[in-house]
Amino acid sequence: MGDSQLEILSPIATATSARDFNGSSGINNMNGNINNCSTKGGKKKGGGARLWMTLDGNGRSEVVEWDKSAIMKRVSIPARDLRILGPVFSQSSNILARGKAMVVNLEFIKAIVTAEEVLLLDPLCQEVLPFVDQLRQQFPLKSPYRIQECGDDKNIPLTTVGEWLPVPEAAEGLQCELPFEFQVLEIALEVVCTYLDSSVADLQKEAYPVLDELARNVSTKNLERVRSLKSNLTRLLARIQKVRDELEHLLDDNEDMAQLYLTRKHFQNQQLESTAAVVGSCSLTMTLSLPRLGENLHSTATLVTSAHSDDNDVEDLEMLLEAYFMQLEGTRNKILSVREYIDNTEDYVNIQLDNQRNELIQFQLILTIASFAVAIDTVIAGFFGMNIPCKLYHVQGLFVPFVGGTSSACVLLFLFMLGYAKSKKLLSS
Repeated sequence: MGDSQLEILSPIATATSARDFNGSSGINNMNGNINNCSTKGGKKKGGGARLWMTLDGNGRSEVVEWDKSAIMKRVSIPARDLRILGPVFSQSSNILARGKAMVVNLEFIKAIVTAEEVLLLDPLCQEVLPFVDQLRQQFPLKSPYRIQECGDDKNIPLTTVGEWLPVPEAAEGLQCELPFEFQVLEIALEVVCTYLDSSVADLQKEAYPVLDELARNVSTKNLERVRSLKSNLTRLLARIQKVRDELEHLLDDNEDMAQLYLTRKHFQNQQLESTAAVVGSCSLTMTLSLPRLGENLHSTATLVTSAHSDDNDVEDLEMLLEAYFMQLEGTRNKILSVREYIDNTEDYVNIQLDNQRNELIQFQLILTIASFAVAIDTVIAGFFGMNIPCKLYHVQGLFVPFVGGTSSACVLLFLFMLGYAKSKKLLSS
């Protein structure tokens, strides 16, 4: 990292130098000073610079502030790819291959991965810290010269003066572990899938008691809690769906997956450069015998051809993506089960409300029948309450039988109409 490409401006970047990240307690020391992805004092970074962390395969890491031009110069990507990591596309999910780099935008993880290092945006954000911890565990600080663990080194002669160039195992298909960029991608997918799965678990833990309470007591408060729950569920399901769709898109296109093999392309470029150097040295060396020259060129050409023949071999990446695709599918099924439980609860509540509404209608019908019977009795009483001559007024002992008879007739009329309504199934038995 040259001085012209980076500027360590803020107190955070100074405090979290490579020594802090390489130490065992680097992240713990930062947790006490950083809260919610903000810098000390809440000051904005000047000149469009943003906080980045770089980490290579040997565990060397550093937190610095870079602007867009420094990033584009370092990883050779256009400005439009940096916009994918900006706030406008913060809710999108993308895994894109761009020449010598991979642009990863998964939830809160926004990184640019090359065959040799990863550049992580906002590494001090609380949600990103688990990802940083796992990166440091996966790539602990060690010597830049790694010991071969997967068999003996295989060399081929490439120069005319007895020099030997080691052939990387990845170029011969004998790699024992995933390339650097896939290890970073695997950690990113693991952190994101774990975060989404824990979010779904928290939502489940909150949803079932709220829905059970609504089933027992339909009230405005419980309905408002369920409404908020459905909003959270919809947003979480959309986030899961975006990550899942991105993995599905990659799995459906072998060409896109092949472009993500940055280490393979890096080795191929090295072999092509070595071949060009061999051809140039051979043209200047006059003492080389022709048979030896033909043998060297044939070996080099065979190696490059075999490297290019592996371009369509995406089995490692396909298995990696399929594993996390299935995990996301399981998480999606969990949240769909919660939504199904919400729908069932809403159906049950609607049935309850319909039943109560039917009971109210039946009760209203009974009151209407009773009001009709009483109204007839009132009409009869109203006739006799008029100030008109009537012989019945002078009959002794007629009042009680007459009133009792009319009232009994009204009661019989009420019972008759009630029985008729039940026979027509307008009232429940």
